[in-house]
Amino acid sequence: MAGIDIEGLATVYPNGVRAVDGLDLHVADGEFFALLGPSGCGKTTLLRTIAGLENASEGTVRIDVADVTRMEPGKRGVAMVFQDYALFPHMTVSENITYPLKVRRVAAATRTATAGRTSSELSLQGLLERRPGQLSGGQQQRVALARAIASEGKVLLLDEPLSNLDARLRLEARTFLKKLQRDLGITTVFVTHDQAEALALADRIAVMQNGRLRQLGSPREVFARPANTFVANFIGSTPMNLLDGAVAAVSDGGSVSVANGSLPAATGSVPAGAEVTVGVRPEYLTLSDGDVNGPSLRGEVVVAENLGTSSLVSVDCGGTLIGVTVPEESEPAPGTSVVLTAPEQRVLLYDRESGELLAKQPAAVG
Repeated sequence: MAGIDIEGLATVYPNGVRAVDGLDLHVADGEFFALLGPSGCGKTTLLRTIAGLENASEGTVRIDVADVTRMEPGKRGVAMVFQDYALFPHMTVSENITYPLKVRRVAAATRTATAGRTSSELSLQGLLERRPGQLSGGQQQRVALARAIASEGKVLLLDEPLSNLDARLRLEARTFLKKLQRDLGITTVFVTHDQAEALALADRIAVMQNGRLRQLGSPREVFARPANTFVANFIGSTPMNLLDGAVAAVSDGGSVSVANGSLPAATGSVPAGAEVTVGVRPEYLTLSDGDVNGPSLRGEVVVAENLGTSSLVSVDCGGTLIGVTVPEESEPAPGTSVVLTAPEQRVLLYDRESGELLAKQPAAVG
């Protein structure tokens, strides 16, 4: 296995677009690492540059300490699974799996043994003589993974390998993929635009925007403490509430004025009166219908959206709509007067101009 070190990496297209722009990154040996971001953010270009399929314009790429920046793709010790799987339609499953070994002139007996072993690991034993057109999407995905594993690369690169599967298969494949990576212990870089996939699969996540890194951290860190409003908007199945607010006077305790009330906040060195953006996830707000002690917001329920095991309730607090997640069958009826509260450690303050996180209180856990 091997780690990946990227220093000052830039990939610039002939039209001048910097698809990857001065990026520094370390992927640890054996880590499951996700590159996450919207379409066009540079994540696939970064993956292809690691693989050698795109040329680095600046900076270096090291795999297992060795500088591979100018090395041919086949000599880098990487295995890649493409978004469309890139299986050869005229070859059987067995031939697809062992093709990288055939290119390297590995003996036929060894190739056959590798196909048998790898297909067993991925539950493909009865499909070895079929062709890709005779397989389901999930089976094709496993064949592509089997081919990558059979090539015995030091690093596994995955370019949105779940995007072509339907919702049910995607969930099953996600579980399978995480278990497979843990069993193999192979360093894996996974590209996705689906934040739910990244949160579920990755040991760490790099969130990208316009070719640059906006946040790097564990799934819990990225979800609970977005480093800026871009990440706050992008991460989460229900959007984070981002509200205009102002830090209250010290005499009012640690709180921030927002909408028609206030919320508790660890203001740190942010001066009283400073205008900020207040971030709080719907999952961390509590809704009640009675008086509460301490900072709170009062409002009226506008609508409740059923999410299955929970509901997203939109509350009008003095002209500001705020989303709150409540357990299923607990949503109040539209027009109900409610009170909103939140734990201090769940209320985040962002600079109004830059969008960067302020008040460096300890990250919440649990």
